[in-house]
Amino acid sequence: MRGSDIQTAGLFSYVSCEARVPSSHPLRAIRAIVDEALDVLCPDFEAMYSGIGRPSIPPEKLLRALLLQAFYTIRSERQLMEQMDYNLLFRWFVGLAMDAPIWDVTVFTKNRERLLAGDIAAKFLAALLSQPRVKALLSDEHFSVDGTLIEAWASMKSFKPKDDTDGGNPDDSGSGAEAKQPPKAAGRNPERDFHGEKRSNATHASTTDPDARLYKKARGQAAKLCHMGHVTMENRNGLVVAATLTQASGTAEREAALDMLGRMDGRHRITLAADKAYDTAAFVAALRDIKVTPHVAQNTANRRSAIERSNHPSFRLRRQSAHPQAHRRSVRLGQDKRRNAQDPPSRKGSRRLDVHPDSHRL
Repeated sequence: MRGSDIQTAGLFSYVSCEARVPSSHPLRAIRAIVDEALDVLCPDFEAMYSGIGRPSIPPEKLLRALLLQAFYTIRSERQLMEQMDYNLLFRWFVGLAMDAPIWDVTVFTKNRERLLAGDIAAKFLAALLSQPRVKALLSDEHFSVDGTLIEAWASMKSFKPKDDTDGGNPDDSGSGAEAKQPPKAAGRNPERDFHGEKRSNATHASTTDPDARLYKKARGQAAKLCHMGHVTMENRNGLVVAATLTQASGTAEREAALDMLGRMDGRHRITLAADKAYDTAAFVAALRDIKVTPHVAQNTANRRSAIERSNHPSFRLRRQSAHPQAHRRSVRLGQDKRRNAQDPPSRKGSRRLDVHPDSHRL
């Protein structure tokens, strides 16, 4: 029979958040690993907080909430607090009871800044990677590195000359263009015309985010105020083993890669894969000095590749294998009668012997 649509709430509830989460949920395994890492960081937490005063947000719960924000790509702390208010899975992972109040957004943000200032994020990642169950998943020989742009929460209108104190453009700003006064308009955020104005990081800076830099990663793209994030990943399971944030520049990716490799444990030889932005002579030479074999994509668009003129035996072998003409007199096994794309065209009178196992003939 059809059930009645009667919406009545019970006065008491005897079901906990723990009972609502399935036993096979992936967050259960992650929660166990995270709790072990947080126990290691307990002395660091004690040194950051005073012994007197009003209790703040527990750093353990704050770090678990930040992990949820990264796992589920929640774009703001305000939305994170909103979901934690009604999402039982989020409450269980963070460690909040069913009737526990949610923190204010500004309080959460201030406590997060305290953890970032104490370099807790790097220590938390190191504590996770040092666990035996995590080490079993990591490769200690083959790694990859890459960087990406992180757009700053700063308006282009805030990118003003460094010696500008009244909001206008001075005549001697060094921008190479005549001074342009912003149009006078009503309101706190008037329109601004940047046409014909030359701006650079040497003469301009953002008033709301001074660390942001005007940068574009490729030709033809629009320049934006941004930062640059870098990660080093191991190639067995694709797990992040090092991460850092730098100012955006043309050399930031290579400098951050060397810095992250220098912080890795172990002095045995490893390999590092990277895209063609890392194909420079200085970077390849620096990798070899710290016992790292570069597997860098060759950048031959406008210049000669640094990998191509390397004298390392592995690359000499690669160049030899790239010329199949040197092995024309050897016996070749083919799967069918089709010639491989890299094989040279056959010549009349050639002494090469082809074996075709599918047709049982020479």
